Amino acid sequence: MADLLVSIFTTDILPIFLVAGTGFLLARYVAVPVRAISSVIFNALAPCLVFNMLVTSSIAAGDFGRMVLFCLLTTAILGVLARLVAIPLRLDRPELAAFLLVVLFSNTGNFGLPVVLFAFGREALAFATVYFVTSAVLAYTLGAFLAASGRRSVAQALLGILRIPVIYGFTAACLVLLLGFGMPIAVMRPIGLLSDAALPMMMLALGMQLERAVTPKRPTVVAAAVGLSLLVSPAVALLVGSGIGLAGAALQAAVVEASMPAAVVTTILALEFDLDPAFPTAVVLATTVLSPFTVTVLIAFLQRVG
Repeated sequence: MADLLVSIFTTDILPIFLVAGTGFLLARYVAVPVRAISSVIFNALAPCLVFNMLVTSSIAAGDFGRMVLFCLLTTAILGVLARLVAIPLRLDRPELAAFLLVVLFSNTGNFGLPVVLFAFGREALAFATVYFVTSAVLAYTLGAFLAASGRRSVAQALLGILRIPVIYGFTAACLVLLLGFGMPIAVMRPIGLLSDAALPMMMLALGMQLERAVTPKRPTVVAAAVGLSLLVSPAVALLVGSGIGLAGAALQAAVVEASMPAAVVTTILALEFDLDPAFPTAVVLATTVLSPFTVTVLIAFLQRVG
């Protein structure tokens, strides 16, 4: 068992951290602007990745719908659990908003997609892409609403969807699949090149964003968020996935994606809506550093039952 865990860590997890470490060094010593890198990923690479993965995948409509349902149900259950855990912590309104953000939204892009690819292959990556898109929509709608803490309207949060390029890549892919339209090689080749660049750039951006981490003011609250993200989330994901009929590569991708460390986007939302960014940044750092231990064990389990 120990040999299996070491093998999984060195082949599936360590390469991601080595690339992320390169991003950390670039941000620390070369002053490469993380905002510029993130903008390239957000506006160009991620939409192409989503489009390319969906158009070239063989996901059945039923599996596609179950993956979306899985994401919605898992997020809802974690939201209820996080709210209950927050009661004894006596969080004020902004602290509660930040706490819910880091528990509900995991790093399904920068970290989750490469892990799924390395551990389970391209079939699982296609399922993970569906989860990634669904989670991104939730992050920029429900997440924005939570971060606003009532200071902005639901309509403003929902309108934020129109500014997410990934949604357009997702919509275009759905239209191509529904209409049975054959994409010309002259179009698919540049999309494929940009898609191939997405994952390594995401890993670099992860390391660059972690370079900004600071010491949190309330370590107990950070510990509670870490426990929910890395320990409770996998259990919830396994129950929900099995309950709605996910199996094989779909279940493996779904559970791994739901068990990722806290999403970097939570720090962006915290800044945008005047929450203290130190807390979400600390949770992102802590969950990312600890995740190799939990994710390695989880991958070993999923490979055996899958």
